Amino acid sequence: MSERALRRGRQRRYLEAEEADDPVLSVVNIVDVFLVIIAVLVIILLQNPLSALTQDEVVVVVNPGEDDMQILIKEGQTMTQYESSGAIGEGQGIRAGIAYRLADGNLIYVPEGDE
Repeated sequence: MSERALRRGRQRRYLEAEEADDPVLSVVNIVDVFLVIIAVLVIILLQNPLSALTQDEVVVVVNPGEDDMQILIKEGQTMTQYESSGAIGEGQGIRAGIAYRLADGNLIYVPEGDE
């Protein structure tokens, strides 16, 4: 090998070693990681059903079938929260009719009333 070729090889290795020790490259990698994390967080926020940026009317059931079940209803800018009392069949009202399930799975409602 000629001396000129050896000199070029040394210069190339010296430049590569300088780039490997450059702290700015590490900062650029950290910035890239933070950009990815921010993008994931924005996607998660947009997928939240109660977000102000999504639909106007949303119904969310929290802990369905449990004693501490909650129903959240968002209609426009208002949000209503209903909590389960744990009691079955509690409430006000009167019997309005009878429902029958047919063999094919259809339901038929027969109202009761003074006729």
